[in-house]
Amino acid sequence: MKVPLAWLQLSREKMRLFVALAGIGFADLLMFMQLGFQNALFDSAIAIHKRFKTDLVLISRRSEYLAAMTSFPRTRLFQAKGVEGVDSIGWLYIGPGKWKNPVNPASNRTIFIFGFNPDRPAFDLPEVNEQLDKIKLPDVFLFDQKSRAEFGPVAEKLAENGKVSTEVNDRKININGLFSLGVSFAADGNLITSDLNFLRVTKRSLDEIDVGFIQLKPDADPEVVLNQLQKVLPEDVKVLTKQGFIDFEKKFWETSTAIGFIFSLGVGMGFIVGIVIVYQILYTDVADHLPEYATLKAMGYSDLYLLGVVFQEALILSFLGYMPGFGISFVLYNFARGATGIPMAMTLNLAVTVMILTIVMCFISGAIAVRKLRSADPADIF
Repeated sequence: MKVPLAWLQLSREKMRLFVALAGIGFADLLMFMQLGFQNALFDSAIAIHKRFKTDLVLISRRSEYLAAMTSFPRTRLFQAKGVEGVDSIGWLYIGPGKWKNPVNPASNRTIFIFGFNPDRPAFDLPEVNEQLDKIKLPDVFLFDQKSRAEFGPVAEKLAENGKVSTEVNDRKININGLFSLGVSFAADGNLITSDLNFLRVTKRSLDEIDVGFIQLKPDADPEVVLNQLQKVLPEDVKVLTKQGFIDFEKKFWETSTAIGFIFSLGVGMGFIVGIVIVYQILYTDVADHLPEYATLKAMGYSDLYLLGVVFQEALILSFLGYMPGFGISFVLYNFARGATGIPMAMTLNLAVTVMILTIVMCFISGAIAVRKLRSADPADIF
């Protein structure tokens, strides 16, 4: 079996090959990290939306995203209940609270609080729904055990004592249970409680809600009911499907913040850095072997064959350079997830995306480098 000429060219200079693979690996690392943070941003932002127990969602038209919802009258939800196809309604209060660390009272931190009527579960979270009787009691809350460590060892204290006492907004509360949701770029920790407990710590009005939930009858068409609700309800609110609410949140982070743009810019920078590095390697390789290429031309090998050799080199570099970039990124993903709690995950889709970007990157470099190959003239050699 013949060893491909492209591999013989690349492996002849071991140090040059090592530098090329290091450069491609670094470019891949940049793209992996930027795409990983971007995916983590979107996944964490919509994680709670996916767990809402509803068919349709009612929100104020002035709402921007989940952490900046604008309240609207609860009567809008009662109006919606009269529309054909609507089976039941529910509501959710969302707001920040000043959490006092139970083992270090001098440490205060903002925590996200969700409040709803325990008789109408708002979340499709079994560990929450199994503890609804607890949050019916005054000043009893459930704590997200995936919250950042700065909120204190709540889970450990709860296991030892059966409950944890602390303060939110200077009001004494008790943590009597846990659930798992996770942090996001907007929230470092979460609490879930009843609507009445929420109002006790936030001093808000019962009649001003942040999100309305509309459960449809089994035979109702969501799109038909949605259109009917939009006709019936005043223009200060809008109706969304559950997926529409997820898209609403995702669109905010994609288009209304600098974060989405910064991550995309980082991916572009990694791509360009990779093109420059691979181009330098391939150009130098072609320049060093120009007499040999000219000799091959004199022997009758076509330009197409020689171009194929360069593109084979680009393809080999893309595969070999991808592997260290993937391996190091996988380790850094685990490290970042452990340090921050954000859901950074190496998915198949992400791995394939960066692989395709790497191949394209190397082929673009090869396409630029072959311009030098066209100048290989046998007349210059003989």
